[in-house]
Amino acid sequence: MKFLKTLPVLAGAAVLLSACADEIVQPISPDSPLASISQSETVAGSEFVGSNPEPTGSYIVLTRSGRIASNLYSQLEAAGGAVTHFIPEIGVAIVAPISEDFQDRAARIQDVESVTPDYVVQWIDPSTFQAGEAFTAEATTSGTDAIGSTAVFRSFQWAPDAIDAPQAWASGFTGQGVRVAILDGGIFDDHLDLTDNIDRAASRSFTTGEWNSDTGTFWHGTHVAGIVAASGDVGVVGIAPRATLVGVKVLHSGSGPFASIINGIVYASKPQSEGGAGAHVINMSLGATLNYRDNWGSKAYRDSFRELTKAVDRATRYAYQQGTTVIASAGNGATNFDVARELFKIPAQNEHVISVSATGPHGWGFGNTNFHNPAYYSDYGKSLVDISAPGGTVGLAIVDGNFNLCTIVGEFRTITNTCAVFDQVMSTVRGTTTASYNWAQGTSMAAPAAAGVAALIVERNGGRMSPHAVRTALHRTTADIGIRGNHEFYGHGWVNAARAVGVTDGTGPARGQPARGASASAGRN
Repeated sequence: MKFLKTLPVLAGAAVLLSACADEIVQPISPDSPLASISQSETVAGSEFVGSNPEPTGSYIVLTRSGRIASNLYSQLEAAGGAVTHFIPEIGVAIVAPISEDFQDRAARIQDVESVTPDYVVQWIDPSTFQAGEAFTAEATTSGTDAIGSTAVFRSFQWAPDAIDAPQAWASGFTGQGVRVAILDGGIFDDHLDLTDNIDRAASRSFTTGEWNSDTGTFWHGTHVAGIVAASGDVGVVGIAPRATLVGVKVLHSGSGPFASIINGIVYASKPQSEGGAGAHVINMSLGATLNYRDNWGSKAYRDSFRELTKAVDRATRYAYQQGTTVIASAGNGATNFDVARELFKIPAQNEHVISVSATGPHGWGFGNTNFHNPAYYSDYGKSLVDISAPGGTVGLAIVDGNFNLCTIVGEFRTITNTCAVFDQVMSTVRGTTTASYNWAQGTSMAAPAAAGVAALIVERNGGRMSPHAVRTALHRTTADIGIRGNHEFYGHGWVNAARAVGVTDGTGPARGQPARGASASAGRN
């Protein structure tokens, strides 16, 4: 059961710090940096390239045939390059130049379509908003084996209830046997709510550091992974709590080259029998917004990003052909892509990618259940968004200027904080322990919620399902929130886990009140 009360804001308080049971933690105040963020700015999760990308010094070579001929290595070497990586599945080579005229000479090779400088970009905004340092939990005991029933912070997770995930679990759909690749900055694999669900042997890094490393204590990839498949054994529960996670590190501190993204997509979707991760679903809570008309100054820049977009298209097309559903965050620039036609979002607008916008409640701490409200920061537009999902929002503070406090009395913990904090998504983080948790907001949080629902859909179909069929199922089984057709913000609708697996009509989150506290659901499969 969840109880609440509203308190006056504490003067001069700072952002949230660590908390123990029955503790009033330091809240966000009107004087904090958060309060000065405008509605149109990126706040959390990802997704705007605000400065010119930096060249890596390497080149991405695309072949016309889409294959790697046996003599291409020697031809590139003769052109003055050192091949560092071939991606034969999509006809791409990564080459470091040895001679200054490598690009011109390589472009004259008969089967070469383009030779393009690779660039490092910031795919995840470094100012990602999170609610201070991490909460910690210790395992609890309970008389039931129901999923999430012993999770210390389950009472603070409105998102699974909002999309009727407990009803799906109660019917036996938990993501068991479905592989979800998390393309991000790294997953903290010792986290107690993730450790048993991670396929370490299949996890890889395509950039700086090992696949289970990153910087700081938040670890964006760890938060994302928990939204998909936290076990619910200790602190929080994911949408598909028995799915298998594969960590594919393509970023470090939120940035990385295009080559890493392309490599990661191909590896994640390649069958295990061929040495790949064999993912049924890929989640990419990352993105770059490219302004072809205004930002890139010269034709050379525009040509470069056209070719790099083609390379990403080849990777996502390959994933589609392998039967892997690719899901990406729509972005946090509060921009209508139907109007801003000069913009292109990678990878959300690449071929066969399901793009997800974010929603969040406005005052859950007051008892509000408007979970499908559009998040103030989310990018939108019929040309961008496929579906929408819970991503959280601090709009209560940012938009309304409401910095009042709420006290939430959960099943195992009582927490007092600025009411807007509770409107965000709580999940796993790196923290300072093996059981640390925190809130965050963004389309970065919405995409893994949709990925978790996709995993449930694939499980229901016996583990074999084409990406087209998964997309169709996601579109067809969205919650009834009174929209029809393709909506500029919701796309084809707001995800619903129970409806996706055929166990409810999906009217719960739109018309009823979600469960409070630990969910009543089926035991571990």
